[in-house]
Amino acid sequence: MATIFIPVLMITNCSAQSQANNSSDIKKAPWFVEKFRVSGGFFVPTSNTNLQVGIKGGAVGTEIDFEKDLGFTKSQLTYLANFQWRITRRSRLNLNYYNIPRKSTHTIDRDITFDGQTYPVNATVNSFFNTAIYQITYGYAVLAKPDYELGLLIGTHLVDGTAGMAINSGLGTISGSTNFSFIAPLPDLGIWGGYAFNDRLAVNFDLTYLALAVGDISGRIFAYNLLFIYKLGERLNLSLGYSGLNFRVDVNKTNADGHFKWGYDGPALGVSYVFGKKPWSH
Repeated sequence: MATIFIPVLMITNCSAQSQANNSSDIKKAPWFVEKFRVSGGFFVPTSNTNLQVGIKGGAVGTEIDFEKDLGFTKSQLTYLANFQWRITRRSRLNLNYYNIPRKSTHTIDRDITFDGQTYPVNATVNSFFNTAIYQITYGYAVLAKPDYELGLLIGTHLVDGTAGMAINSGLGTISGSTNFSFIAPLPDLGIWGGYAFNDRLAVNFDLTYLALAVGDISGRIFAYNLLFIYKLGERLNLSLGYSGLNFRVDVNKTNADGHFKWGYDGPALGVSYVFGKKPWSH
């Protein structure tokens, strides 16, 4: 009888030890896993912007390359903000905000039709394109080890965009002003993770993609972030990263149709403050 129960006892002990080890791994986390993290910094995106806006049942809009046709600079300095809440050791909630205002005054070298208004060749045009991007994601770590984690995420990018054009007469007056605005919720799915090289240097990343139609708006989005984090002190971290986003949005309004493609990527430098009591250890 003893020979029958010995293997069972060994299996039970091994299983209990494995569960204990896994529990120990979950309770111990890399140093960058904090309860709350608030971050801010600077971002230098290089943009490629294309927009076409036409009147429904009327004039077809010109496909406009904002950098080539309207003289927009490709790169500019802007700012970003982030808030992260570690709900548990394995789960997190992320909020990101980017604000990218752009404008230009440029003499165009071809006729451009935008939202029913035609701007003739050689006209000096004031134009702008302002974009605010809000992102919220929920992530769950499938793997949660003392020095790394890897998980899945679900979330959405909310893109709030306004573009406009007007003829500058050179006498301080502006005529023929038109603008087009939209708010596009673009859900996305992806993966995320992080790895601690040592007790001061770590890397985090996330990668998302989705194509979807919501009401009168359809779009597809691909975004990524790579971030190196250096621990300056008990509460302060310095980060250096590279981010990119590419999306297409098709908007069908009552009076106008808009087709918008935008992509940007560039380096970011930030600082973060961490706080809050956490039930896991580093």
